[in-house]
Amino acid sequence: MSLTEIERRGLIPPAVRDAVRRVADRYAVAATPAVLDLIDPTDPRDPIAAQYVPTVDELVVRPEERVDPIGDDAFSPVEGVVHRHPDRVLLKPLLVCPVYCRFCFRRESVGPAGGLLSEAELAAAFDYIRGRPEVREVILTGGDPLVLSPRRLRGLVATLGAIPHVQVLRVHTRVPVAAPDRVTDEIAEALLSDVPTWVVVHTNHARELTPGADVALERLRTAGLPLLSQSVLLRGVNDDADVLEALFRALVRRRVKPYYLHHPDLARGTGHFRVSVERGRELMAALRGRISGLCLPTYVLDLPGGRGKVPLEGDYSTTAPPWSSISV
Repeated sequence: MSLTEIERRGLIPPAVRDAVRRVADRYAVAATPAVLDLIDPTDPRDPIAAQYVPTVDELVVRPEERVDPIGDDAFSPVEGVVHRHPDRVLLKPLLVCPVYCRFCFRRESVGPAGGLLSEAELAAAFDYIRGRPEVREVILTGGDPLVLSPRRLRGLVATLGAIPHVQVLRVHTRVPVAAPDRVTDEIAEALLSDVPTWVVVHTNHARELTPGADVALERLRTAGLPLLSQSVLLRGVNDDADVLEALFRALVRRRVKPYYLHHPDLARGTGHFRVSVERGRELMAALRGRISGLCLPTYVLDLPGGRGKVPLEGDYSTTAPPWSSISV
């Protein structure tokens, strides 16, 4: 749904509508009914609205923020491919999403005009991967690959799965929580290959795990696809130990392993979402005493300039756990 529908639902105060329209002129705006139905329009701090509804804060660009915060462009040898690490590449077959997260690190490139790679560009991407036997893992991202039709998705997966040195496929997607009706049996089956395919679901708050999302996740799981999650640590959304605990427990109950908790990137106009690394470490330290390793993701920062992810967790070896004084 467009900015007009978001306005119609009363999610943007009239006093700031003109400013928010300037945001929409700069960055893509869209939200699905599944997302908008979760928002409490009476709550100015609603954590779902914060993720999807544009605000005037996005007009503030800080000096340290970047057009390409994690260095996709510098490591893109052919259109649609990002090759930062020797053993794996990203393949971006499209730059379209069903929703546009307000904190997205690719917000300068994604949008309705992003479209698909052309047949020639896709062929060149496949040739690049075929020509590099060190590449063992291909990550389908974008945009959101589950926006593709089952036919296109099946063709992508089959072609990649037929490359002898590709041993793992990974699909990064927001669709199961943001547009769960798109996860049909056909879509799930299209992801199956002779090589293992892992689906990594992006979700940031337990409220996003609706009954519809449960059906979508179950459909993927029943097809035989292992599920991981990735989340972004966001001020005003989930920068609270109780909120993160609820999210990670809810994921594990759905047989989704929390994989990454990302420190927010330096994308332009997203400073209002960022917390300090110290705060992130405090939250992870608090969680370690409350939930098992099965529930805990790795807290990471994607270094600017394309240098890859680094873990951010601190040293807990000198911290006495809360149960250390219990006699047994």
